[in-house]
Amino acid sequence: MIDLHCHILPGLDDGAKSIEDALAMAEDAIADGITHVVATPHASSAYAFDFAKVSSARKELTARLAGRLTLATGCDFHLNPENLAAIRCEPAPFCINQKDYLLVEFNEFSIPPSMDQTLHELQLAGLRPVITHPERNGILRAQPERLLKWVQLGCYAQITAGSLTGVFGPGSKEVAWSWLARGLVHFVSSDAHNTARRPLKLHFAYDAIEKQFGGKKAQALLVENPLAAFEGRPLPHIPEVAPAYEARKRKRFLFF
Repeated sequence: MIDLHCHILPGLDDGAKSIEDALAMAEDAIADGITHVVATPHASSAYAFDFAKVSSARKELTARLAGRLTLATGCDFHLNPENLAAIRCEPAPFCINQKDYLLVEFNEFSIPPSMDQTLHELQLAGLRPVITHPERNGILRAQPERLLKWVQLGCYAQITAGSLTGVFGPGSKEVAWSWLARGLVHFVSSDAHNTARRPLKLHFAYDAIEKQFGGKKAQALLVENPLAAFEGRPLPHIPEVAPAYEARKRKRFLFF
């Protein structure tokens, strides 16, 4: 499996605190069957993104792992003015494996209508925005038509593996499964921060999706689509988005 979103690099944000923490997270990933990991530290007002530090941390961790795990970098990109100015000048450091897929994270307090234009401008610049963990965002749970619009305009969506088992609460769990059924999800990633509550593991999510939707769906969301993003290729699997009434029927089937 390929994990496009985790906070494994030590000392850069609220993820791993030390190289020992990072190595423990990497061992979890290897034991779980994960072969590729993209380290995506926050790029936000709270955590300034420094590509030189990110690259240095990746090199140190890669050397300690001795080829047992393929490690690349990207970031958890917040759409603040400083980041948007920086990405206009040099987009590659922010992107997954320095290709063209960009993880975009929205805050929990406000998503102004201008964000539609901002996402469009990123696309015009040749980037492929990936909305991270929308199922955990209260605004997007309450306004799912906004995610639908972005997906229909060519953006992608990534949900967190833990959401499928209720780690982030029943609301996130229900919405994650509902959006999977509706075809709004393109990737499942760990968003790992540690080895306890938010570990670098995906196999449980693969098994849950396989049980509900079949092996082809699980393979698409945790192997084939993530590998394409890792390599900067078009996604091989883009699900057809179901009408809202079909999604409601499927949700009743799933949860009741």
